[in-house]
Amino acid sequence: MNAISQDRPRSDAPGVGDRAPTAAETAFWAEKGYLVVPNFFSAADTDALVRWTGEVQSAPEVPGSQMVYYEDSLLEAGTRVVQRIEDFCPHHEGMDRIARHGALSRWLAALMGGETVLFKDKINFKYPGGDGFKAHQDQQAGWTEFAPLFVTALVTIDRATEANGCLEIATAPRPQGLIGAEWTPLSEDELGLQPVPTEPGDVIFFDSYVPHASKPNFTDGARRVLYLTYNREDAGDHRRRYFTEKRAAFPPDIERAPGSRYVFRV
Repeated sequence: MNAISQDRPRSDAPGVGDRAPTAAETAFWAEKGYLVVPNFFSAADTDALVRWTGEVQSAPEVPGSQMVYYEDSLLEAGTRVVQRIEDFCPHHEGMDRIARHGALSRWLAALMGGETVLFKDKINFKYPGGDGFKAHQDQQAGWTEFAPLFVTALVTIDRATEANGCLEIATAPRPQGLIGAEWTPLSEDELGLQPVPTEPGDVIFFDSYVPHASKPNFTDGARRVLYLTYNREDAGDHRRRYFTEKRAAFPPDIERAPGSRYVFRV
């Protein structure tokens, strides 16, 4: 499987996100539904994002606050590792500023053709022994009841490689709607999934109909990535409703009733 190639210059120059998307980038986005932007954040901003990710993880787990989820390690039987943390922006000023008031918002407005609002925020940690996720479209997770289209900005915190389970994106023609049933993983046979290795500070934009997946991490290092998902402002601000309903149906580990079983689907 060939990785999607990227231009890989690294420097201390301002991040690419300080400019607007080029005509070539906008055209690629319109055709494919995804866009890989190396060096989106400057070195200084990337260092801040790495530091803030550690702060989010080290924050005390409190019912009703940010949502911390664990998973069984694939490397150490009986060990639970942090899988992801969601809804942290209201509790971290730096992360909230990056998500709502900077380069990401400007690029998203250009790519989506209008101003946007933050729908959800998530950090996928994928520590050694962390599992991947099966191929799916984000829109399959019941999102159509909130808005007709979303775009996610994947912000790379740790180097993401084929070995540690980087994002894999379908290179088949861009879907304009659901190609599978809601809440059901897709068959990968005809998707043409290809890995997209990224470096800290890189961003991948992809819309909610682009199939994607990832493999487990069997290396000895973490593969943390930040997922920030947006919809057009004119489709409404549904963030609080989304997290209220998710907390009720699939609560973080600290809020789960003893003996209850909760299943993550897509």
